[in-house]
Amino acid sequence: MRALRPLLRRSLLALIVAGGTVTGAHAGNQQYEPLAASVQAALHAAVADQAPLDPSFQRSPERARWLAEMSQRLARRIPDEAYRSELLRAVHYEATRAGLDPQLVLGLIQVESGFKKYALSSAGARGYMQVMPFWARLIGNEETNLFHMRTNLRFGCTILRHYLDIEKGDLFRALGRYNGSLGRAEYPNLVRAAWERNWSYPDSLRLAQN
Repeated sequence: MRALRPLLRRSLLALIVAGGTVTGAHAGNQQYEPLAASVQAALHAAVADQAPLDPSFQRSPERARWLAEMSQRLARRIPDEAYRSELLRAVHYEATRAGLDPQLVLGLIQVESGFKKYALSSAGARGYMQVMPFWARLIGNEETNLFHMRTNLRFGCTILRHYLDIEKGDLFRALGRYNGSLGRAEYPNLVRAAWERNWSYPDSLRLAQN
């Protein structure tokens, strides 16, 4: 934790200089659960790979249409077009890499942080996907900054995939674990509603594989 504090202070200082604010978020409290050594190693390997973003948006008309559509929907929340495009490309890449529907991840981000990069919940969860700091210690390293865009998305998608695997594909229960509210319907219903009302897209699973 001490190793993370300077990174957090620098992130918050940069936010203040930029005129932003640290906001509370809807996130609950992902619960720490001891991991088997093999699982911990697999999760560490999953978040450690920092391959460049897939350039296929430039080659695929379908992905280009997806990007244009999602960018239009997100414009009210993130006016900066270049940054909006960067975020959407990263969401698509990290979600697809983890075997998740990118639209599901967009719905989760909407509920968790309202697309605020520096969102900080009362429980200490951080960033777009509201990742708890214990994950940085458990499967990251001393340089892990959970306010960094791709780091936050990489951790969040990897964690949700982990919970889906634990729950054998049961999204309701996996979302409950992600939010620290396992067995209660409010959070899974909020994410599903955000996903279906704001981010649904035809053939999204097929698109993720093309």
